[in-house]
Amino acid sequence: MAVTIKEVAALAGVSPSTVSRTCKDNPSISEETKEKVRRAMAQLGYEPGPSSQNGTPQPPNARTIGIILPPSQKETYENSFYLETIRGISQFCSNRQYINTVITGQDEDELLKVIRDLARSGQVDSFIILYSRQQDPVIEYLYNEGLLYVLIGKAYQYANQTIYIDNDNLLAGQEAAEYLIRLGHRKIAYLGSDSSLMFSADRRSGYQLALAIHHLPQIPEYCVEMPSSPRESPRLLVDLLKGPDRPTAIVVSDDILAVILERICMEIGLSIPKDLSIISFNNSLLARLTSPQLTSMDVNSCQLGIEAASQIINHMENPNLLATKIIVPHYLVERDSCRAPDSLSQSSS
Repeated sequence: MAVTIKEVAALAGVSPSTVSRTCKDNPSISEETKEKVRRAMAQLGYEPGPSSQNGTPQPPNARTIGIILPPSQKETYENSFYLETIRGISQFCSNRQYINTVITGQDEDELLKVIRDLARSGQVDSFIILYSRQQDPVIEYLYNEGLLYVLIGKAYQYANQTIYIDNDNLLAGQEAAEYLIRLGHRKIAYLGSDSSLMFSADRRSGYQLALAIHHLPQIPEYCVEMPSSPRESPRLLVDLLKGPDRPTAIVVSDDILAVILERICMEIGLSIPKDLSIISFNNSLLARLTSPQLTSMDVNSCQLGIEAASQIINHMENPNLLATKIIVPHYLVERDSCRAPDSLSQSSS
């Protein structure tokens, strides 16, 4: 079985990234540390790949950053969050004369193969991952190989060693629910994507925290998950909206899901916001194109990309920096998809 960079790091008493930089003869690593790493490599019989061979470091304007999209056949390319984030990354990289390339795959296996090939061939020097999910094999590979990466989203694995840029999604979910509570809603549901995605899990937790703070009941049926591009309307959601105890408002984890929710409401005869108030996230173009336009939490997608590019370049040029955590602020954009529930409107008129 081939010796891994992690095993070399353990024997030498250094981090995997130090081994990787030693293989590239990075000037930021002291000669004493390099010698210790090289002795460990020789003892274990470790053979560096093509991208790890000793040599003169590349000048900054020849260095390439890989931007990793989540594995998907279609849905990812329809989500403006990723496009805005890539715009921020590209803008910053261009100003600093770094190249970036987008990395995609239809599934995890295909995505991992592309990442491995790019890393081993030396075509990509570091990576920005545009998503964060639990037990991600991409993170496992990058960490174990000592490759430099920045995560957009909260780290689930190796949190203390990971550079990540995120919103405070728990707070944002709480504020979204509290906005509806201030309008007078007491029967508030949550519609989110896969809870293995860290942003959706945190927004759901924030929603639940707001209900707990305000002593509102937490009804399991009021929390619904669905893919961002379902082939048909999810039965659980339709049944909830048609039921006698249906919610008067819903916190939705993404504008795309909110648009799907609006369509379902139209199909079953619910009027927004008269029958149902909707507050969503991302403040994308979709939020402004719907009728009524969506009240949405803006997460500063472009700024997330700018901060990620800034951090990856900073750590490429200063390899001994500690892992950084940056929180980008969010803000609420009020539009026409929310109002007080009918019972409250009638009692105050």
